[in-house]
Amino acid sequence: MTIDFASFTPMASLVGGVMIGVAALLLMLLHGRVMGISGILGGIVRPAARDDVPWRLLFVAGALLGPLAVIYLVGRPVDVVPVASGLVLPVAGFLVGLGTAIGSGCTSGHGICGLARLSMRSAAAVGMFMITAVVTVYIVRHVV
Repeated sequence: MTIDFASFTPMASLVGGVMIGVAALLLMLLHGRVMGISGILGGIVRPAARDDVPWRLLFVAGALLGPLAVIYLVGRPVDVVPVASGLVLPVAGFLVGLGTAIGSGCTSGHGICGLARLSMRSAAAVGMFMITAVVTVYIVRHVV
């Protein structure tokens, strides 16, 4: 296995991280909501209140249209490297959805917002995410 260090772009990573942090902060300040995508999508499927849906739809639209805007501004497509195919993708999606239901939130909600609020529950969840990720990568790369 080789690692392509040329593809790591620290400045783009820093800017992206700052943008995510600012977006999470603004969502919390303006709407009192945590920026976790599973909760945002869940609120579209089963809204608690009718006026709670528009901002969620705008958030999802921005998440989908944002990469297209970058492609337009940069003038070239973003490199996409598929990491899985076939039956692996829907099975992985199901397992992620199951994990967000069991963990009462997703990696973005716990990792970005929960840790920033010093939530012990989020710290435990993020620890479990990391342990599970390390074990999964080891099994997929070295056992299977």
